Amino acid sequence: MKEASIEFKKILSLKEDDFEKYVNERRIEIVSFHLANNSFYQNLSPELKNTFTLESWNKLPILTKANYQKPLIERLSTSYTLKNVYVNRTSGSSGDPFIFAKDKFCHAMVWSSIKYRFGMYGINLNTSYQARFYGYPLEFIGKYKLIVKDFLSSRYRFRIFDLSDASIKKFVTLFKSKKFDYINGYTSCIVMMCNYLKKENLILKNICPSLKVCIVTSEMLFEDDKKLLEEWLGIPVVNEYGAAEMDIIAFQNTNDEWLINTESLYVEILDDDNQPLPFGEEGNIVVTSLYNKAHPFIRYKIGDIGVLEKITDKKIILKKLIGRTNDFATLPSGKKAPGMTFYSLTKVLMQEDGNLKEFVIKQTNLSTFEIIYVSDKVLSEKQETFMKQKFSDYLEDGLTFNFIRKEKLERSKSGKLKQFVSLVK
Repeated sequence: MKEASIEFKKILSLKEDDFEKYVNERRIEIVSFHLANNSFYQNLSPELKNTFTLESWNKLPILTKANYQKPLIERLSTSYTLKNVYVNRTSGSSGDPFIFAKDKFCHAMVWSSIKYRFGMYGINLNTSYQARFYGYPLEFIGKYKLIVKDFLSSRYRFRIFDLSDASIKKFVTLFKSKKFDYINGYTSCIVMMCNYLKKENLILKNICPSLKVCIVTSEMLFEDDKKLLEEWLGIPVVNEYGAAEMDIIAFQNTNDEWLINTESLYVEILDDDNQPLPFGEEGNIVVTSLYNKAHPFIRYKIGDIGVLEKITDKKIILKKLIGRTNDFATLPSGKKAPGMTFYSLTKVLMQEDGNLKEFVIKQTNLSTFEIIYVSDKVLSEKQETFMKQKFSDYLEDGLTFNFIRKEKLERSKSGKLKQFVSLVK
């Protein structure tokens, strides 16, 4: 960590004129390393093994999660083994989970990045007490390890698989007795807590005065949700965008700008033919880890769609994060509708009377959608008819909408809630 911290501070101190040179040198170095030392990557681009230059960057293959569906040991670079790397797995929320590795210096650089960004809001990773809204393994050994890890990391992990009012009431009670410095976790869980706070007319900062900031991650944060969180938490709400296999990709600064991590990552926007798009245009987010020598993440299509704006080489802003590439509803006419926009419309319609707690939308075939929701009382026939008409206006005529009320929603093993799911291939 000491070595990585020194390196990260050097990068931050670079002047604007030197930053492009630094990024280009890192791009050349990381690709050249894997072409020389990683047989998995060599086999993906054998023609570039001895001829790679920055000019041939766009000839490098675009990697997806499907490329990594093979044993980890076959993807490690020479001199790296399962014993001398950090190993983890993705959550599988995108449908293609896989195990990955980072060398120890790369992993330390990731933590240097997190330390720097959280520090913008007065958070010290070593001493600040975190209220953690993440999932946890159900098996005994994994759960016990996590309890120890949380204790050593100054974190208290809330049990997010039960988000009933009775459970959330216990959450709020804990904020009275514990001096939390910040909240960190899945957006949907914290939104649920804030809906409870709103209903009870409670502001969390008044209950726990030590709170400084809330950092949400892993799930989309809509503008109306951010307003809800800031009002009832009583603290700033910061949007983090990252991936376990990479790093923090973008993080909102104190000026509410969603800054790309240009220190340890190289981020591109490509079209569906994998061609680079100019700044300001919407396309697939592709990320390169500039420091991971143990395992190649080079031009890795992460599965999200977004828009970048370049201020300088050092300051690039994520102007828009649209959602995952598979978060689109395909309709009988051939039209495609962004699932997150559909979700946002549903949210507005269903929350007007304060009855709704949370919901997901599932497209089961081209013309049929299930609206699965948790609420205090069942939707009336009049409400369902009104909503069906609004959905048809937004999408197209001839669609079927089935409303299904449940006691609670099923979350993934990691605890995430996927708000829109399409079963249409």
